[in-house]
Amino acid sequence: MNTIESLPKNTKLILFDGVCNLCDGAIQFIIKNDSNRVFRYASLQSKFGKKVLAEKGINPKTTDSIILINPNVAYYVKSTAALLIAKQLGGLYRLFSVFLILPEKFRDIIYDFIARNRYRWFGKKENCMIPNKELKSLFLED
Repeated sequence: MNTIESLPKNTKLILFDGVCNLCDGAIQFIIKNDSNRVFRYASLQSKFGKKVLAEKGINPKTTDSIILINPNVAYYVKSTAALLIAKQLGGLYRLFSVFLILPEKFRDIIYDFIARNRYRWFGKKENCMIPNKELKSLFLED
């Protein structure tokens, strides 16, 4: 069984909404641009994702789109998670981290507006994505 503690050193976990088309597209983008393979992934709907949420005391009803976990350090949600992921990708994406200077409450108002409308605007899948053989090692599941 996978655990956060079993992640390779300097690896971070992204929990995401596995049925959201916007979230799926974001994960595909991150995988494509994560040249150092820093991130591992699990859907919030998976047994592993639910277990991590419970361990961290995160309410999936109020945080239901993206969570970044830096094992043994901290976890980040909503806009902070998204901006720290962009920063980790490096290159021009790192520039998005400048928005971290804005108050989190302000950033999260915008983030929550998009999150509330994501299914209407981008659609929803019946099932979480199934990674191909090449990417399967990046996904944690039970």
